[in-house]
Amino acid sequence: MTGPDELVRAMCRSWSDPDPDRISSYFGEDAVYHNIPMEPIVGRTAIRDFIAGFLTTFDAIDFDIHHQVTAGNIVMNERTDTLRGNGRDTPLPVMGVFEVHDGAITAWRDYFDMAAINRAFGLPG
Repeated sequence: MTGPDELVRAMCRSWSDPDPDRISSYFGEDAVYHNIPMEPIVGRTAIRDFIAGFLTTFDAIDFDIHHQVTAGNIVMNERTDTLRGNGRDTPLPVMGVFEVHDGAITAWRDYFDMAAINRAFGLPG
């Protein structure tokens, strides 16, 4: 069985050639995905739908993990996510916290500057 550290690394790698079904398969049925500036997304199906919607704007995201630590079922990583699409790459510094139970991600919280996302989407700051 894959441990929490490698499970999170594998999920992060999967975004560079994204398939919403494959990415969402890393999550437990009742998982919570929370981009902290936004409302949480609850459940694997809702997470899959969010990912599919997000990918209508971006082709892929490259996760560059700078540091990752694991303590039991908690994994934390500091990374730069590079959003690829619209003819440009947009780097986004992110801090992620993951909870893993029974070989699946049950919670994922990302902390980042929402203004950077708005700029990437061409929205006001």
